[in-house]
Formats: sequence, structure tokens, C-alpha cells
Amino acid sequence: MQQLRSIMFAGTASDVGKSFINTGFCRIFKQDGYHPAPFKAQNMSLNSYATPDGFEIGRAQAVQAEACGLPCSTDMNPVLLKPTSDKASQVVLLGKPVGNQSAYDYFMGNNKQELFKEAKAAYDRLQAKYNPIVMEGAGSISELNLKHRDITNMRMALHAQADVYLVGDIDRGGLFASVYGTMALLPPEEKQLIKGIIINKFRGDARLFDSGKTILEELCGVPVVGIIPYRKDIYVEEEDSVGLEHKHNKLAPGKVNVAVVLLNRLSNFTDFNVLERDGRVHLFYSNNPADIEKADIIILPGSKNTIADLIDIKNNGVAKAIVQAHKSGKTVIGICGGYQMMGSSIEDPHHVEGTVESMPGLGILPVKTVLTEQKTTEQCRFYYRKNAVPCNGYEIHMGISTATGTESPLNRTATGNREGYFLDAHCWGTYIHGILDNAVVIDDLLEAHTTQQVSAPFDYSAFKEAQYDKLAQHLREHIDMEYIYGQLKNNR
Repeated sequence: MQQLRSIMFAGTASDVGKSFINTGFCRIFKQDGYHPAPFKAQNMSLNSYATPDGFEIGRAQAVQAEACGLPCSTDMNPVLLKPTSDKASQVVLLGKPVGNQSAYDYFMGNNKQELFKEAKAAYDRLQAKYNPIVMEGAGSISELNLKHRDITNMRMALHAQADVYLVGDIDRGGLFASVYGTMALLPPEEKQLIKGIIINKFRGDARLFDSGKTILEELCGVPVVGIIPYRKDIYVEEEDSVGLEHKHNKLAPGKVNVAVVLLNRLSNFTDFNVLERDGRVHLFYSNNPADIEKADIIILPGSKNTIADLIDIKNNGVAKAIVQAHKSGKTVIGICGGYQMMGSSIEDPHHVEGTVESMPGLGILPVKTVLTEQKTTEQCRFYYRKNAVPCNGYEIHMGISTATGTESPLNRTATGNREGYFLDAHCWGTYIHGILDNAVVIDDLLEAHTTQQVSAPFDYSAFKEAQYDKLAQHLREHIDMEYIYGQLKNNR
């Protein structure tokens, strides 16, 4: 198979759909017999994933690796920023945290040179093994005040000598200004890497944009290689939790109403994707105490700053609603940070999360948590309660939770460890993300709330594979693949 140059999808702004397009091209190259791999030098997200060898990367690159048919690795996302507040983030380098930094220190400090060196080395390792590398940019490629410190966009494209396609979102308006302005601000050595423009999220008849396409090509000097219609029926796991508060946010009669507590620093919301697709369930996200207390099942999800989110839900009345729902016999469960909140206390002696060294929990589970400087990141195989059916999930957390009385583990791992706490059928907590991807857990969770049965468990793996194929076909229909392959195969 011919060696192709790397390809990068870069944006005029954030949220233009680069991850969506990247994922689709990962599947296209795989379908066409190549051996692609994804790469994003720096990612900022609270939605992360554990690699098979026990490290942490952004969820988007794990999804893209899945579309490539590969196990994910830290080389695919060497730098991950996990926001701990509005102004600070935990910096994860090659899968392990190296400390917390303010946004100012991170973007203005000298450490970016070292991070860029690590990112280039990670890319080089991937490029030696895979063909082609499908690179994703971050935000806008023309932020002039940050360009010389940017390790993700055009500096990385120059290192890779990648073909770059500029992605613009027509749905948000201002397309001509954003695309032309972005191109106009690029220096010549970067501009020569831009091989085309992709218009994303188009609504209506694309023929109405014929003149617009011509104008853009004349202004920018490169072809518009694709006008991608907006589709709501292709599902690829999202990276950010933006808009969750608007997702099915009303109770539904005739369904098991599941409320996921909408935390300010909610992480790993993909824990609920399978449960949301169960026909017996109506799942919604809320920080409204009244709606939460009315739900049949309440889930406290993961958090990047557990103590800060615990303080928030105590102040906004959500904590009181959860405790009252528990006393009323409703089902209350916690995952990761949510599990920690359900205990008697959370201690932070090393200031892992901030200056608050101790905070009483909700007092629902008889466990106490001590936050640790070491981070657990691993995939795991486990057995839920007394079931003999093996389950799969992963752990990403900083902290150890121990029972204050008699141990009552929820799970037993394949290695023989006890995990989580089981109070009763209506109340438990666990560190395992993805626990609700397993049919045996969902059936047990819903048993007390419905007699309805599903004909067959939802096969999430098969569903995702079908979505990757659907996305690839959608892109093929609306992008000039002959042109893109011609550029990738052309020796410069």
C-alpha cells in the first residue's frame, strides 16, 4: 500500500466539527486498505479514557482509534488538559499527570517548548508505524497571540508536512469572514500546506451555495472540496458536555426516569450512553432539586474537582434533594467522583484539588475518601455483585475510598480485588467508568422500577461500528475524495 502523507483537519474556530470529520476519515482510510492512526498533540477535555496499558488520553482520540480498528495509545494524544476550574487545568503528559497549572502559566510559560518536543516525538513514533496519520487541530489556527506557543495546529502540521484542510461551520454564520480571515492571517509557509476547504453543517439544498463556493475559492486560492450536510442521525461519542442541560430535561411518563446530576465539572458523561438508549429509560441531566427528587433513579457522575462540585451541590439544594430521595427509597448510585461524594467525608491532605483539605460528604454510603497524588488509570474486567457474567470498564481517579465499617464490595475484579460499595439494591457506588455499558448491571439497576423486558441487550460495540461506517459513507458522498487522495499521494 502506497505511503500517504499525513492529513490534518484544522478549524476556523472551536466546535466546527473537526473531531467528527477526523473520525470519519479514520474509518475511510481503514476501509480503503490503509493502516491509519489518529493524532492530536494537545487536547482539552474532561472526557478521558484509559489506554490498555494503563494511561490516560482524551476520549476523542480513543474514539478515532476505535474507528481505525486500533487500541488507543498515549502517542495519539500526548498532552491532555483537564480543567479543574475556570482558570486552571491538570496537565497530563503521555498519559500521566505532571501537575496543575493556571491557564496563564500554561500558555505563557516556557514549558510549552518541552511539551512540543514530546508531541513531535509522539507523532514521529506513530508515523513510523501507521499510514496515514489523521491529525486534528484545536480551536482556531489563526490565534495570533498564541500561535508561537501553539503545539497543536500549524506548527505541528509543518513538522509533519501534512496536507491541511480548513473546516468551517456554516451553521453558526460568518463563514466567509472566518474562512477568508483565517487564510489571510497565515504566513506563506503555513498557507502552502492548506489544500482545501470543507464546509460543515450545511442545511438545505447545497446547490444554493454554488456561488458561495466560487467566491470562497477565488478569495482563498484553494478549492472547496466538500459541503457536508448537517445530520442528526449519525452518532459519534462527543468530547464535550456542552448542552447536556438541554438534553431530555423533562420527566417522561411510562418510563424509568433517570436523573444524572449536572455538575459544573462533570466528567466522562459517556458513562450513560448505553443506558440512554435503553427503551425502558428516560435519561436527563439536571441541577434542579425538584426534578432530581422526582426521578426514579439518581446518578451522581464523575467530577474533575469532587470537593468543589460537592460544595456546589450543597449550596444549590441538589445535595439535600439527593439525600431526601435516598430516604424516600429512590435509587441513588455514584460513579467515581459521585461515589466519593456519597461517602461520609473527602480529605485532600496534599491539595490535589485545591485548598480545602476536608469536606463532609452526603453521608449516604459508609465510606471515606482520601485524595492521593497518584492517579489510577486502567482498564478492568470485573464481576458485578454476585453475577458470573464478566463485565468491562475502566478507572481514572485520584483517591482511595475505604469502608468505615463492614466491607460490602459492589464488584470483584478479575484479579481478585474488591471494588466499590454495595449498600443495597437501591444504593451503591463504584470507581468503574463504563459500568453501565454492561447489560447485567443495567438490568439489575432497572429491576425494581419496571417489569418491562428488552428482547436483547443493546450491543453498543456493534452500534458504534455501524455509526463509523455511516459517517464514512456520508463524508464520501459529499467530499471530493479523488482530489484528497491525489494530494496525499503527490510527492512535494
